[in-house]
Amino acid sequence: MASAGTLDTLPIIDIAPFLNSDPADADKRAATSAALHAACVEYGFFYLNIDAYVDRAEPEELTRLGKEFFLLPQEEKNKLALSNQDYARGYAKLNENVTSGKADAHEGLDLYRPVTNPDKTKPVWGENQWPEVPGFREKYEIWVEKMKALGLILMEAMSIGLGLTREEWNDLRSQVDDSFWVMRVIGYPPLPKDHDGVSCGAHKDYGCLTFLYTDPTRSALQVFLRRPGTTVMDKTGLPLEQGTEEGIWINADPIPGCVVCNIGEMWEIWTDGLYRSTLHRVVHRGSNYRVSVPFFFEPNFDALVKPFESQKTTPTRKAIVYGDFLVSKVGNNFADPGKGKY
Repeated sequence: MASAGTLDTLPIIDIAPFLNSDPADADKRAATSAALHAACVEYGFFYLNIDAYVDRAEPEELTRLGKEFFLLPQEEKNKLALSNQDYARGYAKLNENVTSGKADAHEGLDLYRPVTNPDKTKPVWGENQWPEVPGFREKYEIWVEKMKALGLILMEAMSIGLGLTREEWNDLRSQVDDSFWVMRVIGYPPLPKDHDGVSCGAHKDYGCLTFLYTDPTRSALQVFLRRPGTTVMDKTGLPLEQGTEEGIWINADPIPGCVVCNIGEMWEIWTDGLYRSTLHRVVHRGSNYRVSVPFFFEPNFDALVKPFESQKTTPTRKAIVYGDFLVSKVGNNFADPGKGKY
């Protein structure tokens, strides 16, 4: 089942029909694929109901473990510093992560797909650093495997909604079947009173699919919906980060049983602009410590990403090798001058 979005709410789409191959669910699968297509064209964001896929207690435990890590003494967290490895894997202290040239008011732990022959002198080719919080690694590795599988399930459902041929789907699957995934655990402390209010600046995700689970904190994640002819009205005093685009900022508050899903820039290339990655930001003005756990389902490191042959327009997007694109992006993500080597 799917719930259509409105001007100021995101649609809710249930992935349950794609969790089995029962012929009786064929119509439900078709409806889910159509809803995914509409959501990607109209919003670039949607809620994905995964109640039929995982127990709600699993991601709740992840945020609990994340908070336990962030509450450790600073010197303990610093033992996992990015500089220990490839300046991509590890712990980033408060204000070390940078978005559009501005320090973000959060701390985080970044994990990437393990690689063969790790070499911390190569971009994103080091080894993950795990906290010694009991159960942390075990629970997060289980989540990684489930999100990798969910990524493939959702990609196939999206390929149907987009009307890809079987040959095109097989080609697309070969580009993501060894996903160079990224997992982040992010902690947002309460903002200082003199702060402008933006905990993480407006940005688009540059990969494939993002599955975001957060604690119950409301009024934090904001999504910019393009609405030509609509003048952005912001009485909160926040910076207008969408440039000259016309539209509205909405809250994408947590919904029990769902992850917030959005498409990254690789979908813009595959669909030659039909699907567009959407600006989003975090504005955490509450007094609590907020924890979010985004999982980024990405193409294979060596995937050649290019527009689908069935696009009716003359392709305007250029083909790229995902790994090259990833390295260029990650190199601008942190304030540490050591990142310049990327």
